[in-house]
Amino acid sequence: MNYTWNWGILFREPYLGWLISGLRWTILVTLCAWAIALALGTLIGVARTLPNRAARALGTAYVELFRNIPVLVQLFLWFYVLPELVPESWGRWLKRDLPLPEFWTSVVCLGFYAAARVAEQVRSGIEAVPRGQLAAALASGLTLAQGYRLVLLPIAFRIIIPPLTSEFLSIIRTSSVALTIGLLELTAQSRQIENATFHGFESFAAATVLYAAIAVTATLAMHLIERRMRIPGFVAKGTLAP
Repeated sequence: MNYTWNWGILFREPYLGWLISGLRWTILVTLCAWAIALALGTLIGVARTLPNRAARALGTAYVELFRNIPVLVQLFLWFYVLPELVPESWGRWLKRDLPLPEFWTSVVCLGFYAAARVAEQVRSGIEAVPRGQLAAALASGLTLAQGYRLVLLPIAFRIIIPPLTSEFLSIIRTSSVALTIGLLELTAQSRQIENATFHGFESFAAATVLYAAIAVTATLAMHLIERRMRIPGFVAKGTLAP
């Protein structure tokens, strides 16, 4: 194989601009989808631990539905099928009038998909808190909602920071599926550079470095947060004290 390496091509225009643009879209999709996943996943995770049987059933149904359907299939359903199922005026807005439909579809799809996974982390975090914590909160006069908001969730989120970090990194990787509906994120821009220059090794190596940089930055940030939020001396339910 006689391949001529040319790393300098990545710093020429418009290829450098394509990489920067792709990186920006990847970060925007990841952050917006994570905001949806964290908010919705928290609600679903709480619902799965409530004493109300209907709430637990709805939470379980959501998790099983979105967690067990491949994310690429979900993306196609959101982008191609949903506009055909809603009323015609809504479908026209989704397909034609919505600004940046590829971006928003990717954000919603990844957010709803990741919410099912975040919900399981939140549920496990709540269940790891000793039951006496909630009992003490209720005995002191707090309502069930206040007990969750002021006692259980603050402790649970401190426990589940490491698995939440993994879920955030998963969204970064999964955001590449957005290229299948036309969003020019980092992977799509790398393919565009390859098609324009026939230097696929360089373009995908650059994408790899940028993905790794995002992941390392996110991991370090979450590690600092975990260190600051750690509860000294706390022992989760089901674990043994050191």
